[in-house]
Amino acid sequence: MTNANDGMNYAPTAAKPQPVVEPGQFKFAAAFFDHGHLYGMINGLREAGAELAMIFDPNAERLAALKEKFPGVAIAQSFEEVLASDVQMVAAAAIPNRRGPIGCQVMQAGKDYFTDKCPLTSLEQLQEAENVVAATGQKYMVYYSERVHVESAWYVDQLIQDGVIGDIVHMEIFGPHRLGKAGRPDWFFDKEQYGGILTDIASHQFDQFLHYTRCSQGTIAHAAVDNRANPDKPGLEDVGQAVMILENGVQCFSRVNWFTPDGMRGWGDGRSFITGTKGTIEIRKYFDFGRSNDSDTIILANHEGEQVLKVKGQVGFPFFGQLILDCLNRTENAMTQEHAFAASRLSLQAQALADQAR
Repeated sequence: MTNANDGMNYAPTAAKPQPVVEPGQFKFAAAFFDHGHLYGMINGLREAGAELAMIFDPNAERLAALKEKFPGVAIAQSFEEVLASDVQMVAAAAIPNRRGPIGCQVMQAGKDYFTDKCPLTSLEQLQEAENVVAATGQKYMVYYSERVHVESAWYVDQLIQDGVIGDIVHMEIFGPHRLGKAGRPDWFFDKEQYGGILTDIASHQFDQFLHYTRCSQGTIAHAAVDNRANPDKPGLEDVGQAVMILENGVQCFSRVNWFTPDGMRGWGDGRSFITGTKGTIEIRKYFDFGRSNDSDTIILANHEGEQVLKVKGQVGFPFFGQLILDCLNRTENAMTQEHAFAASRLSLQAQALADQAR
């Protein structure tokens, strides 16, 4: 399912899967395949030892294809059947504005929820999800794939926490994507349904800003969105940017767009630039633009000199094993609930500021 040219269906696989549970110890269901990221979520969980026990999708045509792709997996006739089953988690990638209500249903049924980003499309949905988490004690976890399913983005956190570049001063993270307009569903162009470009794509960047600095709060200093080249799709925002100052003073800049050219070798030249008091890091996540197909390249400079680190196939995807163990042990090693909601809150606040300015 991995396709470097198709971001919507990009589903990495680990070179060396590392199961953390025995067969049957952790069961999950996959539901609402509106976004192809769900295949990546399934890959990660299964590689970590989880059992895909049930599938549901309301689209009959899509469900028929899923039966072929996942032979032997039980097919639910309704979402209520999923909620009544013995699975411990429901992984889903519904239309964005339905993710919050679905998550609340899942948690109220006594199961943990793992949703594709963006996890919510309004601050009202966020408040409701927080209320249900508090009432049920269940988890509302988010697939911020540009960090948790990218080996270089994951490994860089270890370098940062080890003090390799000192204290972070500022970060710039770029998330360009290929539009592929003809292959997108109608909801993709309806802002009420997808939430806006900063709510959606930029949630990846807010996740990384908060995680690398271990912060949970920040102030949006600037945000802007626009539709520059798609007048036939007035609900689409094809470009956006945001500036945030974190509670510890770190300056953060996010730039996202739907302008990856057709001639580029991958779906998006995702890059991160992190400046610290003692060094700098650049991450070239998906390929080395203009030079090679190599992904997961880290370029590091500090007092020891310059280094180029190639980490593809070396790091794996520890997030999924940690998430499974968190669900079993009620711990928070993969991602804290505070973090999952904080990244969403800031992206929603940035979107609101940009909407007001526009």
